[in-house]
Amino acid sequence: MAPPRGKGLLARSSAVAVATGILMSRLLGLVRDRVFAHYLGNSDVADAFRAAFRIPNFLQNLFGEGVLSASFIPVYARLRAEENHKEAAELAEAIFAILLVITSVLVLLGVFAAPLLIDAIAPGFHGAKRELVIRLVRLLFPGAALLVFSAWCLGVLNSHRKFLLSYAAPVIWNVTMIAAFLWDAGHQGEVHLAVVIAIASVIGSGLQFAVQLPSVLRLLWPLTLRLRLRSGSVRTVVRNFFPVFLSRGVVQISAYLDSLLASYLPTGAVSALAYAQTLNSLPVSLFGMAVSAAELPAMSAALGTSDEVAGVLRQRLAQGLKNIAFFVIPSAVAFLVLGDVIVAAIYRSGHFQGQDVLLVWSVLAGSAVGLLASTSGRLYSSAFYALRDTRTPLGFAMVRVALTVGLGYFFALPLPRMLGVDQHWGVAGLTFSAGLAGWVEFVLLRRELHKRIGEVPAERSRIARLWGAAVLAAAAGYGVKVELPLPPGRFHALLVGAIVLPLFGVLYLLLCRVMGVAAPASLGRRRS
Repeated sequence: MAPPRGKGLLARSSAVAVATGILMSRLLGLVRDRVFAHYLGNSDVADAFRAAFRIPNFLQNLFGEGVLSASFIPVYARLRAEENHKEAAELAEAIFAILLVITSVLVLLGVFAAPLLIDAIAPGFHGAKRELVIRLVRLLFPGAALLVFSAWCLGVLNSHRKFLLSYAAPVIWNVTMIAAFLWDAGHQGEVHLAVVIAIASVIGSGLQFAVQLPSVLRLLWPLTLRLRLRSGSVRTVVRNFFPVFLSRGVVQISAYLDSLLASYLPTGAVSALAYAQTLNSLPVSLFGMAVSAAELPAMSAALGTSDEVAGVLRQRLAQGLKNIAFFVIPSAVAFLVLGDVIVAAIYRSGHFQGQDVLLVWSVLAGSAVGLLASTSGRLYSSAFYALRDTRTPLGFAMVRVALTVGLGYFFALPLPRMLGVDQHWGVAGLTFSAGLAGWVEFVLLRRELHKRIGEVPAERSRIARLWGAAVLAAAAGYGVKVELPLPPGRFHALLVGAIVLPLFGVLYLLLCRVMGVAAPASLGRRRS
């Protein structure tokens, strides 16, 4: 059963709002990373900061946006769809109270157990580098709790179809970090700069929570923080929470194992991995997360018979997958073919120079392998969460992690030695192996969901044309890059990027039109 046209328009406008907020945040994130690269490059201090930042982020990612979206939003949105607004408000209050208790305890434990965490996460760091990581972790942990509360705000606002503020809120965190970099400017050394940035991160986290809180309070006022553990809705969220927690946990463990393996590689591997992940996260967030986040409340609120709900899910999945593929496929090709142009345009400055560009490009090219799988897999996972099934995605996530760890170890450590290449390049093997594992997870998710709701058409011909358009556009961009008569200079990388990357984008859109592939705007026009 096709959803009414008004609901289709609402879903598209929601996805646009999410994408707009994410774009604002990610662009500022790229500016933040460029400033980071300028002052710290791929140095020991950069490695230490990146490793330290991952550890408290574990708390944020487990209890934050992903887990709350999967466990809280489906129950909260369903209560609102059934016009049970009082119980919905009580549920939101209870979840905040639970998060407040849990994160407070974990922050205290994290601060005092920082040395043990370093031994578990970055055992390859020693001496002053290890001591700096411990110091930074202790500074960063309180900010992680504030970001968890920010994610709770996001869950409430998203359920009320208020997407822009919650996804744009990280802008203030990025601005705070950038301001701290420019204020200190490394005048007192790299270590002092890293400490200043850690403090700024905590301040920015508090501001990110604070800018969302007034809007949430208007929706939930008066806010009463009670645990209400006997409430059926609270028990449902908590029951769903732990499988999603474990699912997110094993994925985060995979990311930390990547960082652990990178810590055994030469200096610069950990920071190169982080630089590449920032770039890789842009299409994942803009297209995978934007579509999934906008669709989850709508899919969760679908009412009717099981066949009617399945029909709605199939239609939303088909539409979402089309839109994701249209943007993610050229992103993957650009990372692979034009990654050096992207990396140089964004990062090349100060301490970040030519060899650093090549290293990060190799990591980015490895991530391109699984880009389409990871973004499409997010949407399939959201469909499972809308069906109140959090355990199936957990099982498939564990398969993915097992593959990522096994393949990652082989590609990062033994393989470079076997091939006789510089051990630095092993970091690219981490993202390549993660991409392969991502495809396995996607296939498993797709097959199992199709058993439940019916087949969602793959449209292989359209996918092939998208790949063809992207490859041809990238080849043209590469040719222009090679032949550009620009003299070397301070702004050479920026000029090359400003010419080649827009050219690639325009050619891709033109080739899609020639090949008869509709753009998302026209794809979104549903028949009445």
